[in-house]
Amino acid sequence: MIRSALALRVTISLLALGAATPPRSAPLPRDDGYRGIWYFNQPTKDEYRYKYSGGMATYPQQHIPIAIYSERARKTFFVYGGTTARGPGDRQELLHIVSYYDHETGRVPRPVILLNKRTDDAHDNPVLSIDSIGHLWVFSAAHGTARPAFIHRSVRPYSIDEFELVATTNFSYPQPWYVPENGFLFLHTRYGGPRTLGLQAIRGLYWSTSADGRTWEGPHLLASIEQGDYQISWCDGRRIATAFDHHPPPLGLNARANIYYLETEDVGRTWRTADGRPVNVPLTTVDNPALVFDSRTRGLLVYLKDLAFDAEGRPVILFLTSRGFEPGPENGPRQWMTARWTGREWEVRPITTSLNNYDHGSLYIESDGAWRIIGPTEPGPQPYNPGGEMAMWLSHDRGASWRKIRQLTLHSPRNHNYARRPLNAHPDFYAIWADGHGRQPSESALYFVNRNGDRVRRLPMMMKGDEAEPEPVENGTPSVQGWDGHRG
Repeated sequence: MIRSALALRVTISLLALGAATPPRSAPLPRDDGYRGIWYFNQPTKDEYRYKYSGGMATYPQQHIPIAIYSERARKTFFVYGGTTARGPGDRQELLHIVSYYDHETGRVPRPVILLNKRTDDAHDNPVLSIDSIGHLWVFSAAHGTARPAFIHRSVRPYSIDEFELVATTNFSYPQPWYVPENGFLFLHTRYGGPRTLGLQAIRGLYWSTSADGRTWEGPHLLASIEQGDYQISWCDGRRIATAFDHHPPPLGLNARANIYYLETEDVGRTWRTADGRPVNVPLTTVDNPALVFDSRTRGLLVYLKDLAFDAEGRPVILFLTSRGFEPGPENGPRQWMTARWTGREWEVRPITTSLNNYDHGSLYIESDGAWRIIGPTEPGPQPYNPGGEMAMWLSHDRGASWRKIRQLTLHSPRNHNYARRPLNAHPDFYAIWADGHGRQPSESALYFVNRNGDRVRRLPMMMKGDEAEPEPVENGTPSVQGWDGHRG
């Protein structure tokens, strides 16, 4: 076992961290449509108004996964950040919403309202996991320590009707991975990390494990470099991999830099680099064996997007580089990139450019060797704000060259952003995202697309019955006028 004294094994029950006996479950209320939360962060006092903003129902990329296809149920289950707001000026609070797309009927139910998070902060958005029996697990995040986080489990397999509260605790940026026969490896962030090299980390990366989701071992510190780290991750069978950055002083998270990579095949007992070398964790120094891409020597910031595995099982990291954290053309070009482990080294290659650091898309590496990206790479109605028009890109030579094969949205009234890849993605539900105005509060609709990119559909924002068919989207313009005065 490779682990330092800083990550001493401790067995705990998450219920001991603040939860009373979980209340008995009861049927949950249903929303009358699919409406996402609008959110902003850090006013900029310029024409772009915010560092980032828009429809954040599927935000952020550090919350993984938010959608899972179940072959047994023939459904893609998903969670997102909903809203209490119904019109301009309404008070907005974040709802944690659970639903599914039924691949047999082509319909969606009225979504379930799991809880009201009593905040408008989309950093508190939920994530999803499904165990081997079919129970749905929803991990409801907190942004820092001001609010609690929760873990819920569905009362019945493959059902969203009722959930039981399993734990009230605290975690941020949750990434729960369920491995059959081993249980959960829960990657997450905790605020107020250890002091290293005389610096107090704002946040650190941790993992916990559990066989049943109720009693947990950990948390164990994985990384805390300078002022903290962000990570993305993915699961490939028994192997779970993470790619993470670090936050150098004095700007901290606004100066996010470098890319590091670790993986484990034994739910955290041993962590290794891409070439199989075991690593002592936690990692607390900038220069360490996990380094993939040194952005600081290039004068670049790094924004991690996604992580996948190629046909040989080698990791590929999708990221974007920028010259500054502020929005606007001055910090361009913002370059989409991949870093692929070749078996000997990390090969870094460009893809295309886009207009904002928070333009987020997902990477798919398919069984025939094709690499596919779905993301907002095209300018949108609020240029240089997060998102834009969605496009699909394809590579048949391991990322050496890329071709935009289809623009998924066109002439949209609001920017589209945060296209997210479901775990075990079904070809009919290949990415889910939301739209939202980049510079002012607006309503936000949710969309999904098939693998070919020739069928974009919007989840119904208002429902009269218990079920409805998603609405086809032509040229990015649905037929219903929304409360912000635009079609949508």
